[in-house]
Amino acid sequence: MLMLKRTELSAEEMRELAAFLPGADPEVKPRFRGADGCAGSWRPIIPVCEPVLGGNEIEYVRQAIESNWISSAGGFTREFEAAFARFCGTRYGIACSSGTAAMHLMAASLGLESGDEVILPTFTMIATANAITYCGARPVLVDCEPQHWQMDVEQVAAKITPRTRAVMPVHIYGHPVDMDPLIELADRHGLAIIEDAAESHGARYKGRPVGGLGLAAGFSFYANKIVTTGEGGMVTTNDPDFARLAATLRDHAFSPERHFWHSYIGFNYRLSNLQAAVGLAQMEQCERLIEARRRNAAAYGRTLASIPGIRTPAEAPWASSVYWMYGILVDAEEYGLTRDQLRRRLAENGIETRSFFVPVHCQPVYRRAYASEGFPVAERLCRDGLYLPSASSLQLEEIEYIAGVIRGACPGLGS
Repeated sequence: MLMLKRTELSAEEMRELAAFLPGADPEVKPRFRGADGCAGSWRPIIPVCEPVLGGNEIEYVRQAIESNWISSAGGFTREFEAAFARFCGTRYGIACSSGTAAMHLMAASLGLESGDEVILPTFTMIATANAITYCGARPVLVDCEPQHWQMDVEQVAAKITPRTRAVMPVHIYGHPVDMDPLIELADRHGLAIIEDAAESHGARYKGRPVGGLGLAAGFSFYANKIVTTGEGGMVTTNDPDFARLAATLRDHAFSPERHFWHSYIGFNYRLSNLQAAVGLAQMEQCERLIEARRRNAAAYGRTLASIPGIRTPAEAPWASSVYWMYGILVDAEEYGLTRDQLRRRLAENGIETRSFFVPVHCQPVYRRAYASEGFPVAERLCRDGLYLPSASSLQLEEIEYIAGVIRGACPGLGS
Protein backbone atom coordinates (compact mmCIF):
# COMPACT_ATOMS: atom_id res chain seq x y z
CA MET A 1 0.00 0.00 0.00
CA LEU A 2 1.31 3.45 -0.94
CA MET A 3 1.35 5.99 1.88
CA LEU A 4 2.09 9.70 1.74
CA LYS A 5 5.58 10.30 3.09
CA ARG A 6 5.77 12.53 6.15
CA THR A 7 8.49 15.19 6.31
CA GLU A 8 10.58 14.82 9.47
CA LEU A 9 13.34 17.18 10.53
CA SER A 10 16.54 15.79 11.99
CA ALA A 11 17.59 16.42 15.58
CA GLU A 12 20.16 18.91 14.34
CA GLU A 13 17.55 20.77 12.28
CA MET A 14 15.23 20.90 15.27
CA ARG A 15 18.03 22.32 17.44
CA GLU A 16 18.39 25.17 14.94
CA LEU A 17 14.71 26.04 15.42
CA ALA A 18 14.43 25.36 19.16
CA ALA A 19 15.31 28.90 20.19
CA PHE A 20 12.06 30.33 18.86
CA LEU A 21 9.55 27.54 18.25
CA PRO A 22 6.59 27.69 20.68
CA GLY A 23 6.01 25.03 23.29
CA ALA A 24 2.90 22.90 23.55
CA ASP A 25 -0.41 24.66 24.23
CA PRO A 26 -1.02 24.74 27.98
CA GLU A 27 -4.18 23.21 29.42
CA VAL A 28 -6.67 25.95 30.28
CA LYS A 29 -8.03 25.43 33.78
CA PRO A 30 -11.45 26.78 34.71
CA ARG A 31 -11.30 29.69 37.10
CA PHE A 32 -13.50 29.67 40.17
CA ARG A 33 -15.72 32.58 41.08
CA GLY A 34 -15.00 34.12 44.43
CA ALA A 35 -17.22 36.29 46.58
CA ASP A 36 -16.54 39.30 44.37
CA GLY A 37 -17.27 37.47 41.08
CA CYS A 38 -19.25 39.28 38.42
CA ALA A 39 -22.70 37.71 38.44
CA GLY A 40 -24.22 37.20 35.01
CA SER A 41 -21.00 37.77 33.03
CA TRP A 42 -18.57 35.34 34.65
CA ARG A 43 -17.33 32.42 32.53
CA PRO A 44 -15.09 29.60 33.78
CA ILE A 45 -12.89 29.89 30.66
CA ILE A 46 -12.33 32.90 28.41
CA PRO A 47 -11.81 31.42 24.92
CA VAL A 48 -9.24 32.88 22.57
CA CYS A 49 -12.02 33.42 20.04
CA GLU A 50 -15.59 32.37 19.38
CA PRO A 51 -18.26 33.12 16.75
CA VAL A 52 -21.02 35.63 17.42
CA LEU A 53 -24.28 34.26 16.04
CA GLY A 54 -26.77 36.77 17.33
CA GLY A 55 -28.72 37.76 14.22
CA ASN A 56 -30.80 36.07 11.55
CA GLU A 57 -28.61 32.96 11.19
CA ILE A 58 -31.24 30.49 12.42
CA GLU A 59 -34.05 32.16 10.45
CA TYR A 60 -32.11 32.16 7.17
CA VAL A 61 -30.97 28.56 7.60
CA ARG A 62 -34.60 27.62 8.27
CA GLN A 63 -35.62 29.38 5.05
CA ALA A 64 -32.91 27.53 3.11
CA ILE A 65 -34.10 24.16 4.47
CA GLU A 66 -37.75 24.92 3.81
CA SER A 67 -36.93 25.96 0.24
CA ASN A 68 -35.23 22.56 -0.23
CA TRP A 69 -32.18 24.34 -1.68
CA ILE A 70 -29.31 23.22 0.51
CA SER A 71 -26.58 22.85 -2.14
CA SER A 72 -24.52 25.67 -3.61
CA ALA A 73 -27.28 26.44 -6.13
CA GLY A 74 -29.56 28.20 -3.62
CA GLY A 75 -30.37 31.89 -3.57
CA PHE A 76 -28.52 32.67 -0.35
CA THR A 77 -25.20 31.85 -2.05
CA ARG A 78 -25.73 34.56 -4.70
CA GLU A 79 -26.98 37.06 -2.11
CA PHE A 80 -23.99 36.42 0.13
CA GLU A 81 -21.56 36.82 -2.77
CA ALA A 82 -23.16 40.13 -3.78
CA ALA A 83 -23.24 41.46 -0.21
CA PHE A 84 -19.61 40.59 0.47
CA ALA A 85 -18.44 42.05 -2.85
CA ARG A 86 -20.20 45.33 -2.00
CA PHE A 87 -18.57 45.24 1.44
CA CYS A 88 -15.13 44.99 -0.22
CA GLY A 89 -15.91 47.56 -2.90
CA THR A 90 -15.53 45.00 -5.70
CA ARG A 91 -17.77 43.94 -8.59
CA TYR A 92 -17.55 40.19 -7.99
CA GLY A 93 -17.51 37.72 -5.13
CA ILE A 94 -16.97 33.99 -5.67
CA ALA A 95 -17.96 32.00 -2.59
CA CYS A 96 -16.06 28.79 -1.94
CA SER A 97 -15.54 26.09 0.66
CA SER A 98 -12.66 27.58 2.70
CA GLY A 99 -10.10 30.35 2.86
CA THR A 100 -7.47 27.92 1.58
CA ALA A 101 -9.74 27.09 -1.37
CA ALA A 102 -10.03 30.83 -2.07
CA MET A 103 -6.23 31.18 -2.14
CA HIS A 104 -5.88 28.14 -4.40
CA LEU A 105 -8.63 29.42 -6.74
CA MET A 106 -6.74 32.71 -7.10
CA ALA A 107 -3.47 30.92 -7.84
CA ALA A 108 -5.09 28.50 -10.30
CA SER A 109 -7.06 31.27 -12.05
CA LEU A 110 -3.81 33.18 -12.48
CA GLY A 111 -2.48 30.15 -14.37
CA LEU A 112 0.45 29.48 -12.07
CA GLU A 113 2.48 26.43 -12.99
CA SER A 114 5.81 24.73 -12.41
CA GLY A 115 8.69 27.19 -12.58
CA ASP A 116 6.61 30.23 -11.64
CA GLU A 117 7.33 32.18 -8.45
CA VAL A 118 5.11 34.15 -6.09
CA ILE A 119 6.56 36.46 -3.43
CA LEU A 120 4.89 36.32 -0.02
CA PRO A 121 5.78 36.83 3.65
CA THR A 122 7.17 33.93 5.65
CA PHE A 123 5.14 35.15 8.65
CA THR A 124 1.75 33.77 7.72
CA MET A 125 -0.44 30.74 8.17
CA ILE A 126 0.93 27.88 6.05
CA ALA A 127 -2.15 27.84 3.78
CA THR A 128 -0.82 30.94 1.99
CA ALA A 129 2.29 29.12 0.80
CA ASN A 130 0.46 25.84 0.22
CA ALA A 131 -1.95 27.48 -2.24
CA ILE A 132 1.04 28.41 -4.41
CA THR A 133 2.64 24.99 -4.01
CA TYR A 134 -0.58 23.22 -5.07
CA CYS A 135 -0.08 24.75 -8.53
CA GLY A 136 3.52 23.55 -8.76
CA ALA A 137 4.82 27.11 -8.37
CA ARG A 138 7.40 28.20 -5.80
CA PRO A 139 6.72 30.49 -2.83
CA VAL A 140 9.50 33.09 -2.52
CA LEU A 141 9.66 34.38 1.04
CA VAL A 142 10.38 37.80 2.54
CA ASP A 143 10.58 38.90 6.16
CA CYS A 144 8.27 41.28 8.08
CA GLU A 145 8.93 44.87 9.02
CA PRO A 146 9.35 45.03 12.81
CA GLN A 147 6.99 47.88 13.70
CA HIS A 148 3.68 46.60 12.33
CA TRP A 149 4.60 42.93 11.67
CA GLN A 150 3.57 43.16 8.02
CA MET A 151 5.31 42.04 4.84
CA ASP A 152 8.51 44.06 4.36
CA VAL A 153 7.75 45.75 1.05
CA GLU A 154 11.35 46.92 0.67
CA GLN A 155 12.53 43.30 0.49
CA VAL A 156 10.17 42.39 -2.35
CA ALA A 157 12.11 44.17 -5.11
CA ALA A 158 15.26 42.14 -4.38
CA LYS A 159 13.34 38.87 -4.75
CA ILE A 160 11.88 39.58 -8.20
CA THR A 161 13.25 37.35 -10.98
CA PRO A 162 12.18 36.62 -14.58
CA ARG A 163 10.08 33.77 -13.13
CA THR A 164 8.08 35.99 -10.73
CA ARG A 165 4.38 36.06 -11.63
CA ALA A 166 2.74 37.62 -8.61
CA VAL A 167 3.11 39.15 -5.16
CA MET A 168 0.84 37.91 -2.37
CA PRO A 169 0.64 40.37 0.55
CA VAL A 170 -0.93 39.00 3.75
CA HIS A 171 -2.90 41.43 5.90
CA ILE A 172 -1.81 39.60 9.02
CA TYR A 173 -4.09 39.53 12.08
CA GLY A 174 -6.37 42.18 10.53
CA HIS A 175 -3.70 44.84 9.82
CA PRO A 176 -3.27 46.01 6.20
CA VAL A 177 0.07 45.87 4.41
CA ASP A 178 1.42 49.18 3.03
CA MET A 179 -0.02 48.59 -0.44
CA ASP A 180 0.80 51.68 -2.55
CA PRO A 181 4.56 51.01 -2.87
CA LEU A 182 3.79 47.34 -3.48
CA ILE A 183 1.29 48.19 -6.23
CA GLU A 184 3.78 50.59 -7.85
CA LEU A 185 6.49 47.91 -7.79
CA ALA A 186 4.16 45.24 -9.19
CA ASP A 187 2.95 47.53 -11.97
CA ARG A 188 6.53 48.40 -12.92
CA HIS A 189 7.40 44.71 -13.28
CA GLY A 190 4.11 43.52 -14.77
CA LEU A 191 3.20 41.38 -11.75
CA ALA A 192 -0.22 40.51 -10.38
CA ILE A 193 -1.15 41.27 -6.78
CA ILE A 194 -3.35 38.67 -5.08
CA GLU A 195 -4.20 39.61 -1.49
CA ASP A 196 -4.45 37.15 1.36
CA ALA A 197 -7.17 38.95 3.30
CA ALA A 198 -8.30 35.84 5.19
CA GLU A 199 -8.12 37.60 8.57
CA SER A 200 -9.03 41.14 7.57
CA HIS A 201 -12.76 41.51 6.90
CA GLY A 202 -13.45 45.23 6.91
CA ALA A 203 -9.87 46.45 7.29
CA ARG A 204 -9.06 49.54 5.25
CA TYR A 205 -5.92 50.87 3.61
CA LYS A 206 -5.99 54.66 3.27
CA GLY A 207 -9.78 54.46 3.38
CA ARG A 208 -10.05 51.69 0.78
CA PRO A 209 -11.29 48.24 1.82
CA VAL A 210 -8.82 45.39 1.58
CA GLY A 211 -10.01 42.82 -0.92
CA GLY A 212 -10.13 45.23 -3.83
CA LEU A 213 -6.56 46.56 -3.87
CA GLY A 214 -5.08 44.10 -6.37
CA LEU A 215 -6.21 41.73 -9.10
CA ALA A 216 -8.03 39.53 -6.56
CA ALA A 217 -8.21 38.71 -2.86
CA GLY A 218 -9.06 35.67 -0.78
CA PHE A 219 -11.02 35.64 2.49
CA SER A 220 -11.74 32.96 5.09
CA PHE A 221 -15.02 32.45 6.95
CA TYR A 222 -13.72 29.87 9.43
CA ALA A 223 -15.48 29.89 12.80
CA ASN A 224 -12.94 32.21 14.45
CA LYS A 225 -13.12 34.89 11.74
CA ILE A 226 -15.01 38.15 12.21
CA VAL A 227 -17.57 37.05 9.60
CA THR A 228 -18.08 33.29 9.67
CA THR A 229 -19.95 30.53 7.89
CA GLY A 230 -18.32 27.80 10.01
CA GLU A 231 -16.13 26.83 7.08
CA GLY A 232 -15.99 28.87 3.90
CA GLY A 233 -14.16 31.42 1.82
CA MET A 234 -14.54 34.08 -0.86
CA VAL A 235 -12.55 35.41 -3.80
CA THR A 236 -13.17 39.08 -4.58
CA THR A 237 -12.15 40.85 -7.79
CA ASN A 238 -13.07 43.63 -10.18
CA ASP A 239 -11.87 41.67 -13.23
CA PRO A 240 -14.78 39.97 -15.05
CA ASP A 241 -12.59 37.40 -16.82
CA PHE A 242 -10.84 36.45 -13.60
CA ALA A 243 -14.17 36.15 -11.79
CA ARG A 244 -15.64 33.99 -14.55
CA LEU A 245 -12.67 31.61 -14.53
CA ALA A 246 -12.55 31.36 -10.72
CA ALA A 247 -16.28 30.56 -10.63
CA THR A 248 -15.79 27.91 -13.32
CA LEU A 249 -12.85 26.24 -11.58
CA ARG A 250 -14.74 26.25 -8.27
CA ASP A 251 -17.46 24.01 -9.77
CA HIS A 252 -15.51 21.18 -11.44
CA ALA A 253 -15.02 23.46 -14.47
CA PHE A 254 -18.39 22.42 -15.90
CA SER A 255 -18.75 23.79 -19.42
CA PRO A 256 -21.72 25.93 -20.55
CA GLU A 257 -21.56 24.08 -23.89
CA ARG A 258 -22.78 20.75 -22.54
CA HIS A 259 -23.08 18.99 -19.20
CA PHE A 260 -20.20 16.79 -17.96
CA TRP A 261 -17.83 18.51 -20.42
CA HIS A 262 -14.60 19.89 -18.91
CA SER A 263 -11.92 22.02 -20.57
CA TYR A 264 -10.01 22.73 -17.35
CA ILE A 265 -8.96 20.66 -14.35
CA GLY A 266 -11.45 22.05 -11.86
CA PHE A 267 -12.20 21.60 -8.16
CA ASN A 268 -15.19 21.03 -5.93
CA TYR A 269 -14.80 24.19 -3.87
CA ARG A 270 -18.48 25.14 -3.63
CA LEU A 271 -20.12 26.77 -0.59
CA SER A 272 -23.51 25.37 0.38
CA ASN A 273 -26.67 27.46 0.54
CA LEU A 274 -26.90 26.62 4.26
CA GLN A 275 -23.48 28.12 4.93
CA ALA A 276 -24.25 31.13 2.75
CA ALA A 277 -27.44 31.71 4.76
CA VAL A 278 -25.29 32.02 7.88
CA GLY A 279 -22.88 34.28 6.00
CA LEU A 280 -25.62 36.64 4.84
CA ALA A 281 -26.89 36.98 8.41
CA GLN A 282 -23.34 37.71 9.52
CA MET A 283 -23.00 40.47 6.91
CA GLU A 284 -25.98 42.22 8.51
CA GLN A 285 -23.95 42.45 11.74
CA CYS A 286 -20.42 42.88 10.39
CA GLU A 287 -19.98 46.59 11.14
CA ARG A 288 -21.02 45.98 14.76
CA LEU A 289 -18.65 42.99 15.01
CA ILE A 290 -15.75 45.03 13.62
CA GLU A 291 -16.46 47.94 15.95
CA ALA A 292 -16.41 45.54 18.91
CA ARG A 293 -12.96 44.28 17.81
CA ARG A 294 -11.63 47.83 17.61
CA ARG A 295 -13.21 48.78 20.95
CA ASN A 296 -11.64 45.74 22.62
CA ALA A 297 -8.25 46.54 21.08
CA ALA A 298 -8.41 50.05 22.54
CA ALA A 299 -9.28 48.60 25.95
CA TYR A 300 -6.36 46.18 25.79
CA GLY A 301 -4.07 49.02 24.78
CA ARG A 302 -5.10 51.06 27.84
CA THR A 303 -4.92 48.23 30.35
CA LEU A 304 -1.60 46.78 29.14
CA ALA A 305 0.23 50.04 28.41
CA SER A 306 2.15 50.33 31.68
CA ILE A 307 3.30 46.70 31.99
CA PRO A 308 7.04 46.46 31.31
CA GLY A 309 8.07 44.06 28.57
CA ILE A 310 4.61 43.80 26.98
CA ARG A 311 4.47 45.29 23.49
CA THR A 312 1.01 45.90 22.06
CA PRO A 313 0.25 46.13 18.32
CA ALA A 314 0.78 49.47 16.60
CA GLU A 315 -1.77 50.61 14.06
CA ALA A 316 0.01 51.88 10.96
CA PRO A 317 -0.73 55.44 9.76
CA TRP A 318 -2.15 54.03 6.51
CA ALA A 319 -4.43 51.50 8.22
CA SER A 320 -7.79 51.07 9.83
CA SER A 321 -7.19 47.67 11.38
CA VAL A 322 -9.84 45.20 12.53
CA TYR A 323 -7.79 43.26 15.11
CA TRP A 324 -8.94 39.77 14.10
CA MET A 325 -6.62 38.61 16.87
CA TYR A 326 -5.14 40.93 19.47
CA GLY A 327 -1.47 40.03 19.52
CA ILE A 328 1.23 41.06 21.97
CA LEU A 329 4.98 40.48 22.18
CA VAL A 330 6.61 39.43 25.45
CA ASP A 331 10.16 40.67 26.07
CA ALA A 332 11.30 37.96 28.48
CA GLU A 333 14.24 39.95 29.82
CA GLU A 334 12.15 43.02 30.63
CA TYR A 335 8.93 41.27 31.65
CA GLY A 336 10.57 38.52 33.69
CA LEU A 337 8.81 35.54 32.06
CA THR A 338 9.01 34.06 28.59
CA ARG A 339 6.03 34.06 26.27
CA ASP A 340 5.37 30.36 27.01
CA GLN A 341 5.65 30.91 30.76
CA LEU A 342 3.10 33.73 30.54
CA ARG A 343 0.78 31.51 28.47
CA ARG A 344 0.89 28.88 31.21
CA ARG A 345 0.11 31.49 33.87
CA LEU A 346 -2.85 32.74 31.84
CA ALA A 347 -4.09 29.18 31.27
CA GLU A 348 -3.97 28.53 35.01
CA ASN A 349 -6.38 31.44 35.38
CA GLY A 350 -8.88 30.27 32.77
CA ILE A 351 -7.55 32.37 29.88
CA GLU A 352 -6.99 30.67 26.52
CA THR A 353 -4.26 32.04 24.22
CA ARG A 354 -2.44 31.07 21.02
CA SER A 355 1.16 31.54 20.03
CA PHE A 356 1.85 33.45 16.82
CA PHE A 357 2.14 31.60 13.53
CA VAL A 358 5.24 29.48 12.99
CA PRO A 359 6.82 31.02 9.85
CA VAL A 360 6.68 29.14 6.57
CA HIS A 361 10.46 28.76 6.36
CA CYS A 362 10.45 26.85 9.68
CA GLN A 363 7.79 24.32 8.69
CA PRO A 364 9.08 20.75 8.16
CA VAL A 365 7.63 20.61 4.64
CA TYR A 366 9.43 23.83 3.61
CA ARG A 367 12.44 24.08 5.93
CA ARG A 368 15.09 22.58 3.67
CA ALA A 369 14.17 24.80 0.75
CA TYR A 370 14.82 27.95 2.82
CA ALA A 371 17.41 26.83 5.39
CA SER A 372 20.08 29.13 3.96
CA GLU A 373 17.89 32.25 4.23
CA GLY A 374 17.45 34.48 7.27
CA PHE A 375 14.17 35.94 8.52
CA PRO A 376 15.02 37.41 11.94
CA VAL A 377 11.87 39.50 12.46
CA ALA A 378 9.52 36.59 11.72
CA GLU A 379 11.55 34.37 14.05
CA ARG A 380 11.35 36.94 16.84
CA LEU A 381 7.56 37.20 16.36
CA CYS A 382 7.35 33.41 16.51
CA ARG A 383 9.39 33.35 19.74
CA ASP A 384 7.74 36.23 21.60
CA GLY A 385 4.22 36.58 20.18
CA LEU A 386 0.87 35.41 21.50
CA TYR A 387 -2.66 36.51 20.96
CA LEU A 388 -5.12 37.10 23.74
CA PRO A 389 -8.88 36.44 23.74
CA SER A 390 -10.17 38.49 20.82
CA ALA A 391 -13.81 37.65 20.05
CA SER A 392 -16.29 40.42 19.29
CA SER A 393 -18.28 39.10 22.28
CA LEU A 394 -15.42 39.81 24.73
CA GLN A 395 -16.48 42.03 27.63
CA LEU A 396 -14.58 44.94 29.19
CA GLU A 397 -14.47 43.25 32.60
CA GLU A 398 -12.88 40.20 30.96
CA ILE A 399 -10.21 42.39 29.35
CA GLU A 400 -9.51 44.00 32.71
CA TYR A 401 -9.29 40.55 34.31
CA ILE A 402 -6.85 39.34 31.62
CA ALA A 403 -4.70 42.46 32.00
CA GLY A 404 -4.72 41.96 35.77
CA VAL A 405 -3.40 38.43 35.42
CA ILE A 406 -0.65 39.64 33.05
CA ARG A 407 0.27 42.41 35.47
CA GLY A 408 0.22 40.05 38.45
CA ALA A 409 2.44 37.53 36.66
CA CYS A 410 5.19 40.10 36.08
CA PRO A 411 7.83 39.41 38.77
CA GLY A 412 8.76 43.09 38.92
CA LEU A 413 5.20 44.21 39.67
CA GLY A 414 3.71 41.41 41.76
CA SER A 415 0.02 40.78 42.23
